[in-house]
Amino acid sequence: ARAGELGFEGALTANAYLGAGGIATALSAGADIVVTGRVTDASVVVGPGMWRFGWTTEDPAHLDVLAGAVVAGHVIECGTQATGGNFSGFLDLPRDTTPLGFPLAEIASDGSSVITKHAGTGGAVTIDTVTAQLLYEVQSTTYLNPDVSVDLSSIQLSDDGTDRVRVSGVRGGTRPERLKVCVNTLGGHRNQLELVFTGMDIDAKAAWVRAQLEAAWAAAGGAPAQVAWAWNRTSVPADAASEEEASRILRCTVLDPDATKVGKAFTAPLVELALASYPGFTMTSPPGKPSPYGVYRPGYVDRAEVEQVVVHADGRREVVPEDPCNAGLLPVYKGPAGEMSDLTPGYMGVASASTTRQPLGTVVHARSGDKGGDANVGLWVRQGPQREQRVAWLIDLITPERVVELLPEADGLEVEVYALPNLGGVNVLIHGLLGEGVAASTRFDPQAKGLGEFFRSRPVDIPEELI
Repeated sequence: ARAGELGFEGALTANAYLGAGGIATALSAGADIVVTGRVTDASVVVGPGMWRFGWTTEDPAHLDVLAGAVVAGHVIECGTQATGGNFSGFLDLPRDTTPLGFPLAEIASDGSSVITKHAGTGGAVTIDTVTAQLLYEVQSTTYLNPDVSVDLSSIQLSDDGTDRVRVSGVRGGTRPERLKVCVNTLGGHRNQLELVFTGMDIDAKAAWVRAQLEAAWAAAGGAPAQVAWAWNRTSVPADAASEEEASRILRCTVLDPDATKVGKAFTAPLVELALASYPGFTMTSPPGKPSPYGVYRPGYVDRAEVEQVVVHADGRREVVPEDPCNAGLLPVYKGPAGEMSDLTPGYMGVASASTTRQPLGTVVHARSGDKGGDANVGLWVRQGPQREQRVAWLIDLITPERVVELLPEADGLEVEVYALPNLGGVNVLIHGLLGEGVAASTRFDPQAKGLGEFFRSRPVDIPEELI
């Protein structure tokens, strides 16, 4: 109800991300189950740590232990993504039908933790599977949480036995002065149709039907506000063995504030052209009705505007006090986009007289995802005796300019690259690649889940000594 007052006009929802204080308060009062509002994913791990070990956000001596708990929470927050799910190295893991085990975080009083899983469950916990989750949907080298800022470059991972990875050395700094707010607004309405083209002269067929459609929309009062065309693949074999193999699909996605512009005004011309356009005209599905879509955007609010209240089982209401922001801020890099963090040691790369052109994934793992309209791609080298040399090579290789070479769609967008040598790689942030976010994106992969695998498939010159 206060969204407009606080500057979030048009919000359907506006939820501040809370920290772990309320969870710790409820557990301290004897709660067996705590039901929260919007809290960060890591808070459900930090809260029990605060309760069990007496950590507080007001004590500067607890910054590192809180940061360690945030890292443990970040690792296990997406379940089996830390035990081999969605993992680019899946070929090296058991691939039977045993369900993957959910990860566990054994947290110590010093903030260190061991990531493991129950014996007998599927998947595996390795340094690479844990790294995959650490680099998932983060931004710079500083990971902000309501209770503490985490220096991602400080994280140390080590093998602690079968399906056990130790996380230690995490440094923490001052928590942000404001809380992040998840703001959702109504973006408008959208619709989509797919046209099938088979055999010869596909480009000419597509050009004709597009011209016909655009003329029909113009005659009916204009095209929708946003029209996006995308092919499912670039070409078909010259002598395809099946009709499907000889076909390409052209997807048309439209968005507009007015639902009528993306309803029959969009689909009717396509239906009318079914017998009056290119040979072989067909669609993958009947025309559908438009659907509303939302737009997510991050906002920020002063902590003083947000009151956190614990409602106990007996109905008693307890306000969680807001501690003043603690001291001891770590250096947070705020350089221009495209530069690496000043927390990064200098690497001169690997000198090699001979290179071979291979897919990046020959020696590099990846994990990707979305941060609103931005795409995040974590890239790190495979474990092995040449790890340090591979890390040096990868950090030298992945620059903003190289990102654009590997992903031409990023041309003209703001690209940031952050080196994380302790984790063996880099984190790439591509601003605006996903438009206004998953619900409004016209990309076929609106959450960038497959983007890391695309990066791994791209050919680069790799020193032969590193393969």
